[in-house]
Amino acid sequence: MNRTVYFNSPFLLGFEHLERLLERTAKSAGDSYPPYNIEQPGEETLRIILAVAGFSREELNVTVEDRQLVIRGKQGEPADRTFLHRGIAARQFQRAFVLAEGIEVTGATLENGLLAIELARPKADTIVRTIEIKVGRLEGKRSVS
Repeated sequence: MNRTVYFNSPFLLGFEHLERLLERTAKSAGDSYPPYNIEQPGEETLRIILAVAGFSREELNVTVEDRQLVIRGKQGEPADRTFLHRGIAARQFQRAFVLAEGIEVTGATLENGLLAIELARPKADTIVRTIEIKVGRLEGKRSVS
């Protein structure tokens, strides 16, 4: 298996975690169930809406794991029903979204077969920090003669 390296530039230091997030996202990109929308209701808010018709609140689980929003659904098999035709699948699913640093999940609502997950994306503060330059020899390095 060949591994694609996205951040192999010497100018991109410390971005290994982004590469892992991209790999994780690529693995789940092929699954299309359940369908979803992503909306931006405000400048600092996002909303993910998943079509989860037939699922009750108890059959859904929303978690944040290692900066990844994971929505799981699992329906139980009804013991008291006999199906002559079963066209509505009662399958389990897992849908994952990678969250950027600073994005927080603020709530989830289930209404009319739609699960809405609210996200807050606060504006980042710009921080400028001056680094003091010291004069002296580099430790562990030899001076060039």
